[in-house]
Amino acid sequence: MRELSYAEAIREALRQEMQRDERVFIIGEDVGVYGGAFGVTLGLVEEFGEERVIDTPISELGVVGAMTGAALVGMRPVGEIMFMDFITLASEQLVNQAAKIHFMFGGKEKVPFVLRTPAGSGTGAAAQHSQSLENWFVHIPGLKVVMPSTPYDAKGLLIASIRDDNPVVFVEHKLLYKVRGPVPEEPYTIPLGTADVKREGRDLTVIATSIMVQRALQAATLLAEEGIEAEVIDPRTLKPLDKETIIRSVIKTGRVLIVHEACKTGGFGGELAAVIVESEAFDYLDAPVIRLAGRDIPIPYNRTLEYHTVPQVEDIVEAARRLAQGRV
Repeated sequence: MRELSYAEAIREALRQEMQRDERVFIIGEDVGVYGGAFGVTLGLVEEFGEERVIDTPISELGVVGAMTGAALVGMRPVGEIMFMDFITLASEQLVNQAAKIHFMFGGKEKVPFVLRTPAGSGTGAAAQHSQSLENWFVHIPGLKVVMPSTPYDAKGLLIASIRDDNPVVFVEHKLLYKVRGPVPEEPYTIPLGTADVKREGRDLTVIATSIMVQRALQAATLLAEEGIEAEVIDPRTLKPLDKETIIRSVIKTGRVLIVHEACKTGGFGGELAAVIVESEAFDYLDAPVIRLAGRDIPIPYNRTLEYHTVPQVEDIVEAARRLAQGRV
């Protein structure tokens, strides 16, 4: 199968959905000629024109407000927020309007849009351009939250998100844009709420999100050389969450390590831990549920400090080794 980068897979999903459905359009700051903050929408304005690839003023609130209004009259907008940090500026429209309209109108109205946003550290972009805020939006009823970790997943999940009748926050890690992998040419969907077992194992379960899936897989390869077989689970969508796949894996291995980049306090790892201990998997645990997450500090500009602020491959190896050996 041919290979595409993560960014190319997203661009192809956008192109194919815009070709399939004239209601789909792109909106955001510099998404046109500039091609988006990270070049994901390059070439689409030349193909579809300025009425379907819309450059906006610098107003995240305005972008999401326009998306909400357009979705209410039958369109399917795909917006881009340059950095996830700036989604804070759009929260009134996203949290108080788009997320609640379907409920408050008794199901008679729907708000089908996708809000794409690059997140995470690793580019030296400092504290105001490097945050992982996904769990803020997991907390909001009415929103769906998607975090693909591979090019294949990015294309299939984005197409599914565009076709979904709910507002979807689609989180793309900056360091994944250049990652390459097999991607079918034809359109396909991955149902939201479907986790993926990225690697089978018997000794412990590693549940990871976004860039941490790639690091967990690298760590699992190193652990296998020591005779420790880690099973790597990628939820792919944080909301809806595929609890069954996670619980099944934990019952199988008896040990679980949760890895994410966002700050540990209030991060998605806490929700995953609660899901596990509130389920039948609790009786199969041979060790406490362990969370490995970002430090509770702003992301530093200094690249060495930035590196040590969030989990790296060696951190996952050490935490998994200790857990497998009962040293927790």
